[in-house]
This record gives sequence, structure tokens and C-alpha cells, in this order.
Amino acid sequence: MLDHLIITAPTREEGMDYLEDCLGLRPVIGGQHPHWGTHNALLSLGGETYLEVVAPDPSLPTPDRGHWLAECYEHPPRLATWVLRAEDIHVLQASAREQGLLLGDIQAGSRTRPDGTRLSWRLTDPYVFPLQGALPFLIAWGDTPHPAHSLPHAGNLQELQIIHPEPDRVRHYLEVLGIDLPVAEGLNCKLQATIRTPDGEEVVLE
Repeated sequence: MLDHLIITAPTREEGMDYLEDCLGLRPVIGGQHPHWGTHNALLSLGGETYLEVVAPDPSLPTPDRGHWLAECYEHPPRLATWVLRAEDIHVLQASAREQGLLLGDIQAGSRTRPDGTRLSWRLTDPYVFPLQGALPFLIAWGDTPHPAHSLPHAGNLQELQIIHPEPDRVRHYLEVLGIDLPVAEGLNCKLQATIRTPDGEEVVLE
């Protein structure tokens, strides 16, 4: 299941402004990622899928590994990568590794909402950025209520398309992960998400 889409921005405010301009709804503050040096803001895309703005948090020290997704923050807000929900995360990560897709070790993650609620999850190493973001990292929420349930509804995700210089390679690894998404050839890696807003408008984020 496609869990969420990640919009990166130089600052969280810029990312929130971008989504508000595109979708007519301002994301809500999520919380901090102390181990990654970032913070976020969120909108629901229906069901258990959501949009996440991620940006460096100037109030946090820079982690030893640098900021998560550091290579993305020099660009204006954009759709940088995506996340696949896999409650059998250990099985899928091991299966992918056997077939040459290295997603990194599984680790624990958490953040605290502004209301004090703590969310926790397991995920493959988020610093691994396979095929420039064309492929996802994996997440498992376990017993934690899914974040999308408590977020403002910006619309429903209709399609996620991947554009990449090596489309056959992307398709192969998507098949390894058990995912069927449209993939097209292009000079650079780019993601395009089509979202239908509550008023019926179709918006493409990229």
C-alpha cells in the first residue's frame, strides 16, 4: 500500500505554502524528527495515504549523517520520494535484498505531535535514496493509529507516475516490491502525483 508522498522544501513554511497554493488547504504541523534534523507538516489523501512536507528544522542540531534528504533542500518545493507501507517489513526488505534492491537496515522511528501524542513506527533506512527517489523506503506502523486518520482531507490520490532515465530498472524493482505503477522514460528522475480535490479538480504535484 502506498503510505505517503514526501514533498521536500528549503523550509517547512515554503512547503506548506506550496501545497496550500496547489490544493487550497494548508497542511497541519506534524512534529520533529530529532534523529534526522527535520520537521514536517501533513495533509490526508484519503484512506491511509497522506502528503508530508519535510524540511530542515533549524532548532535541531545537524545529525552526524547530515539532514535526511539533504540533497533535496536546495530546490524549490517538489515531490521528492514516496513511502510504501509494509507491515511484513522484515520479510519484504529481505526479499528485496536477495534480488539486489538494498533498502538499508530496519530501524525505529518516532515523533511527537503538537498535542503531545507520540507516534512510532519501523522503517528501512530513510537515508537510502534508491534510484534518486523513484523507489520508496518501507514503513510499518504496527499498533500506532495511522496519521492520515486525523489529518485535514486535501483530496484523493488518483495516480503516482514515475519518470526515470532507466524505466526498465525501475519497473523491475517495483515488481520486486509487488507494486504496479506507471513508469515513463525521461532525462531525470521525477514523480508526478495526480490528486482529485474534494471539489473535483485534478491537481498534479511534481
